[in-house]
Amino acid sequence: MDVDEGIRAAEAGDWVGAGHAFVRAAMEGSAEGAELAARVTVELVPLADGGSAEAAALLAGIYLEYFDESALPMAVRYARAAAEAGLPAGQRTYGHMLMTGRGVAEDRAGAAALFRSAAEGGDAYGMFNLAQLADDLDESLRLLETAAREGIVAAGAALGDRLSALDRDEEALGWYVWAAERGHTGAMNAAACWYRDGFGTTPDPVQAVRWFFVMLAHGDGNGVHEAIQLAKTGALDEEQIREAGRLARDPGSAEALIGTVLGGSRS
Repeated sequence: MDVDEGIRAAEAGDWVGAGHAFVRAAMEGSAEGAELAARVTVELVPLADGGSAEAAALLAGIYLEYFDESALPMAVRYARAAAEAGLPAGQRTYGHMLMTGRGVAEDRAGAAALFRSAAEGGDAYGMFNLAQLADDLDESLRLLETAAREGIVAAGAALGDRLSALDRDEEALGWYVWAAERGHTGAMNAAACWYRDGFGTTPDPVQAVRWFFVMLAHGDGNGVHEAIQLAKTGALDEEQIREAGRLARDPGSAEALIGTVLGGSRS
């Protein structure tokens, strides 16, 4: 677990490694990770003030995400320092602040320049952010795909949206499924609806219900309502619903749907 990894790094005196691990845990929903990320700033400040660009970039991100607005001046200070040091993570973070006007005057041109520097330095989030601002469509698509392949799941979902707008539906569906498989609930909904309606593929109610079930497992109750509506049309029989449940690794939802909509047996 990332929290345990962070604790081990802290015990070894690796405060930057600890901070990164705690932030990863927090991004995955760990309240303990968020608390520890905030607490580790005490150890990161002297490192950043001593010239560590990585500590400065990490501090800026923590101040932005896990502190209130009173910490914005410190976030600006450390993000700017990391960006001026040429660290891609710092360029991306300070660029985000410029793009949103958070703690600084809004400057989209300056943000784009920093995102480009970060992207050229191999920062996947920098690529993702630059893709949102790039005027060249081919460059935007390339950046989104590269960011996605570097592990930025939201980039894959955004690529699906961009390809959909270009009527490249088969490719768009492929990216929605890619992002859905990696936990992006918006992409789950898109994949489910596209399989239901036959966009980018022939209609496939089993795959549609599969992704509606997965949405439910991720806390999105719209999934079960959509699955019920689809089952009510008679598009699936009991075994197809069970197959959707098997693919979603949620046989319980399949049996509940059968009982609710079809009144079928539980054999």
